[in-house]
Amino acid sequence: MGVLMVYVFPKVAELLESKELVGVVRGCIKSMQTPSESLLKIGCILGLRVSPSHRRKGIGLKLVTSVEEWMLRNGVEYAFLATEKNNDASRNLFTNKCKFVSLSSLFIFVHPISFPAKHLSKDIEIEKVNIDQAISLYRRTLMAKELYPLDMDSILKENLSLGTWVSYYKEGGLLNLQRKEDMITNEITSSWIIFSIWNTCEAYKLQLKKSQPLRFLYTTLNHARDKIFPCLRMSVSDSLCRPFGFLFLYGLHGEGENLGELMESIWRFTSRMGESLKDCRVVITELGFGDPLVNHVPQTASMSCIDDIWYTKRISSHNDEKDDELLIKRQIGNVFVDPRDF
Repeated sequence: MGVLMVYVFPKVAELLESKELVGVVRGCIKSMQTPSESLLKIGCILGLRVSPSHRRKGIGLKLVTSVEEWMLRNGVEYAFLATEKNNDASRNLFTNKCKFVSLSSLFIFVHPISFPAKHLSKDIEIEKVNIDQAISLYRRTLMAKELYPLDMDSILKENLSLGTWVSYYKEGGLLNLQRKEDMITNEITSSWIIFSIWNTCEAYKLQLKKSQPLRFLYTTLNHARDKIFPCLRMSVSDSLCRPFGFLFLYGLHGEGENLGELMESIWRFTSRMGESLKDCRVVITELGFGDPLVNHVPQTASMSCIDDIWYTKRISSHNDEKDDELLIKRQIGNVFVDPRDF
């Protein structure tokens, strides 16, 4: 299977008489790998939204079914989608009507860029690595994930990816960036964390002065707003007149015992970067419930946490009779969250 990443344009539901847009959904297809080195062609169903005045009429089911049919035509083995844990309507649609099963629980952490005033520790070094070095590092660290993309190099080379850094303690040793085979070696004997930053400040710059149908379309496509603004005690409708952007921490992986201060340094570092970007409002990351770094996310008064659930469903059957790895396991705890899907 070759590495691929294919997006489909949003599918919309439109009333025949008035041409009013009442629903929208997106889909993508990509290659993923598991620790057992199984290669999977998966499809992601993204940004499903139905106008509040037209819910409970089967529109959501029709939109999901249309994306599933597109995936089936393109040889997808599994479909994935996600929703907030407290969204009972979506969970009922996905599990009871669309026959998806729960695969993983994740936590979305959201913090305003105004992190509590404190200087970065002088004992911690945050060093940027170039793309080739980042690819080499991730080639090893992604193996710790239970599900990860095969085109990490493409993600790192995207214009929205601002770069990759490693945070580590100065007293623990030096970061060896000279060897391409393995950038972090025994020269570092203490703890370290690798992370990358994705910039959505341009992608989510939506100043809406449109008619109501277009307003609904833009709002539904802006998936992250629905999750973020409740954390900031703001309604989505109140925010539509202002540009909004955020920095997304992705590819987080840590090793060692003293990760707490390193995680705090990463959030401060990213928050400072966000302060220099126009319209950047918050810093976000999403981690699986089994990711060791979940326990080291800074617990400040302004940090919010959203429970997310990933669901999966077999779309097409394999020609052979190998074990259905994902559906047998049912719960995976440490996954890579693709910033392109957020």
